[in-house]
Amino acid sequence: MRDLSEPARDRERLAADQIAELCDRFGCSDHRRAQIDSLLRLLQGDPHAPTSVTDPRAALQMHFADSLAALEIEGVSTAASLVDIGSGAGFPGIALAMWLPHAHVHLVESRGTRCAFLRRALACAQVSNATVVHTRAEQWREGLGVNHLAVARAVGPQPAVLEYAAPLLAVGGLLVDWRGRRELQEEQQTLCAADQLRLTRVDVRRVQPFPSAKDRHLHVFQKVEETPPRFPRRPGVALKRPLRADRGGL
Repeated sequence: MRDLSEPARDRERLAADQIAELCDRFGCSDHRRAQIDSLLRLLQGDPHAPTSVTDPRAALQMHFADSLAALEIEGVSTAASLVDIGSGAGFPGIALAMWLPHAHVHLVESRGTRCAFLRRALACAQVSNATVVHTRAEQWREGLGVNHLAVARAVGPQPAVLEYAAPLLAVGGLLVDWRGRRELQEEQQTLCAADQLRLTRVDVRRVQPFPSAKDRHLHVFQKVEETPPRFPRRPGVALKRPLRADRGGL
């Protein structure tokens, strides 16, 4: 008679195999494997996890592998300070914190329930180089001009993401923005916003972090000058009044 727990054991073995594959690709210690396993268990078992992707096998691909694709971009692995804008369930910020133990990572999130989950995730996975910041990106005054890297995944329209990130970056710092299929009209608006924010686009890299991934792109911007003093604008304005060339940037 078949043991009813065998399917569960099979799923655990498959997840362990996928963790091993991820570690082979990006480099992994036993401690990091344990961190990944702990966080996957939390995602699966916590009813308040702010993501619909909670199956360990799917989460490994859609959260971890997708986040770690940024490590292939020059400058990401050497960043000493990193801000994850709109961190949500902690990706890409927590995954990058695991792989960049020398970096201090700020998980900026405006919703209290999500911040509570992020704190549980950091404690569960024993990630000591990340801090949860309960605020909107536009209101995080302590972060202005000090971050070497900003990351954003599924946060909102790209011109708004650039406006959130630019004031938080040091000159020379990078923004990596996760996107799906390329949209020419939005990219044109984004380039207008980038010019006003003193950012320049340095790369749009198509990535395939896992076999079924389609139309995934990492958009990379660099801050080339100090952000004009009118930024950041008040919370919500970046969405309500996006930067446009035909409106003088207002």
